[in-house]
Amino acid sequence: MPAILELHNVNKSFGAVDVLKNVDFRANAGEVTALVGDNGAGKSTLVKCIAGTYVLDSGEYLFDGRSVKVHSPRDSSELGIEIVYQDLALCDNLDVVQNMFLGRERTRGVVLNESSMEQAASETLRSLSVRTLKSVRQRVSSLSGGQRQTVAIAKAVLWNSKVVILDEPTAALGVAQTAQVLDLVRRLADRGVAVVLISHNMLDVLKVADEIAVMYLGQSAARVRKTDVNQTQLVELITTGQLGGAKVDGVKNEVSA
Repeated sequence: MPAILELHNVNKSFGAVDVLKNVDFRANAGEVTALVGDNGAGKSTLVKCIAGTYVLDSGEYLFDGRSVKVHSPRDSSELGIEIVYQDLALCDNLDVVQNMFLGRERTRGVVLNESSMEQAASETLRSLSVRTLKSVRQRVSSLSGGQRQTVAIAKAVLWNSKVVILDEPTAALGVAQTAQVLDLVRRLADRGVAVVLISHNMLDVLKVADEIAVMYLGQSAARVRKTDVNQTQLVELITTGQLGGAKVDGVKNEVSA
């Protein structure tokens, strides 16, 4: 699949601390790329560099095959990158429509075009086969954790994003809600979006990801197809940065799952 987002030899330091060291990463259109690693591996810093919250010290940032400079979250948003953080950044006192258009409201003259926004929100949710919401006029405070995650993802889709990054989307969700969110993640990729999934849950990763990028101590440890690894190998890569004592870019399934 074509790579929409690519980073090559990316470096980021804070004072004397090298947080990212020659990191390579890519996200392919129509696929779910899982970004995994232990705490302190550099995942959050890499995502903030992609988002423009941090500016790269060095390295190449490619989007749709062309080199770009991203200096702010506005720059990444204009490229077509949306990030759904773990806290979701939703307003409990607003309804679903108001949250999805927050900061980007449609107007008719000097008043809000409520009917247009409601129709667009409904169509976006319908296109993702979301059927768990009773009404797009429900207040977010009345929604379950899985429903909130659905709204946050739909909000990213509404703006025709090419890359959607999801930070721990199933954290603190029950079994049924987790299944709903993972199904939505898969449908999102099937629409041609490049989805980046950050997760500590290896079962979720192996269920929904196409490729897995492993980070270890600020470096790229491996990039593998889901079909080439099992849970044991994946945990070994995350905890040691190696597989069988050797750093790898791709591995074969040599250990029975």
